[in-house]
Amino acid sequence: MGMENLITSITRGGTVWVPQFAVALNEEKCIGCGRCFKVCPRDVLEIVQRAIDDVDLDDDDDDEDDGDNSYMRLANPMDCIGCEACSRVCPKKCFTHAPQPLAA
Repeated sequence: MGMENLITSITRGGTVWVPQFAVALNEEKCIGCGRCFKVCPRDVLEIVQRAIDDVDLDDDDDDEDDGDNSYMRLANPMDCIGCEACSRVCPKKCFTHAPQPLAA
């Protein structure tokens, strides 16, 4: 698939670039820190409470975020603008991004 078949954008300076849209979020790796939620400019994410049975309160991995019982979910992925701010702030590298084809 060539760049002509992908959604592209343009910078203020006139440079064409290919946005990388959030297409997946690994909820199992997510520690619920909320950093991605805070930087997302488009309300793409939501905070979800884990069921108490899903929380491992003694996982011995020495994370400072142990005991957090929430995680992030892609609530409105079609609102993603492809800025990748969420990935840049995610300490657990939970996001998968990809270019998207132009709508037919």
